[in-house]
Amino acid sequence: MFKYAAAFAILATPALSNGLEIDIAGEANGTIKIDLFEETAPLHAAQITAIAETGAYDGVVFHRVIDGFMAQTGDVQNGKLGSDLSRAGTGGSDLPDIPAEFTDQPFERGVIGMARAQNPNSANSQFFIMFEPGYFLNGQYTVVGEVTEGMDIVDAIKRGTGPNGSVIGEPDVMTAVRVTE
Repeated sequence: MFKYAAAFAILATPALSNGLEIDIAGEANGTIKIDLFEETAPLHAAQITAIAETGAYDGVVFHRVIDGFMAQTGDVQNGKLGSDLSRAGTGGSDLPDIPAEFTDQPFERGVIGMARAQNPNSANSQFFIMFEPGYFLNGQYTVVGEVTEGMDIVDAIKRGTGPNGSVIGEPDVMTAVRVTE
């Protein structure tokens, strides 16, 4: 339980936000707005907010994008534009992993989910945005928010190839991620 102490300390700090504005550049160009669900996923919302406040998400690419499914980003360790992106998707942040906060909220179009490894308590900094419903994810991944504006921008994000959806060439990037109130 000690490894979650920092995450719980983040939660103990009053939430200063309830959302994000993300500027995206590449094949998609524009700003999306996200409402974070502090009530149902307080640890995950607090972690995303803390990472965004440091500017660590700025310059991070969408490294895994599967048409008809989702666009994944948030690898602040290995997913910065201009770096060697061969390991994008394998890293996280300096903060500890977060225990799962599963709810009965379904994975609908525009929902933001936290990416994780096989261990349900391994979410850290990476998240994904659903292009279409993915009900097979229900109860398996934490729903942390939803897109409230800019799904047309999300729909334009450069798609990856193959079953894993790895983006080849120049991926789209989050140029700036701002915390909103």
